Amino acid sequence: MRRLVPAIGICLVMTATAAIAESRIERSLRQLAPREQLVQLCDYTAMKRIRRENRKFRPDRAVADAIVETRIGDNSVHAAGGAFRSRGKWYALSYTCKASAETLKVESFTYKIGEEIPESKWASYGLWQ
Repeated sequence: MRRLVPAIGICLVMTATAAIAESRIERSLRQLAPREQLVQLCDYTAMKRIRRENRKFRPDRAVADAIVETRIGDNSVHAAGGAFRSRGKWYALSYTCKASAETLKVESFTYKIGEEIPESKWASYGLWQ
């Protein structure tokens, strides 16, 4: 029982920290123009989902239009040629994201991770170390 109490405390702190981070991100997004809000929300969602669902990657940056222009609808983003950075390497990424503009909440999200992007192509795609 004594070991359970610290574990519960750690979980509560981690949950509170995540909630604070989410709040900061939402405040930052609200300062952007609506189209940019949507793209940034979807890029952020891509990083969260990849991090949570694939332990091989630790994304710290995502770019929806790195390789191919992004298609943006009223409340949707289709990124057929995006990229994300993980542990100093860039990987191809495609995703479809639908979100509520009013609440800044993602309603549906699907993605596919592609191959590692060779460093020789980073500059032409506008990617950086």
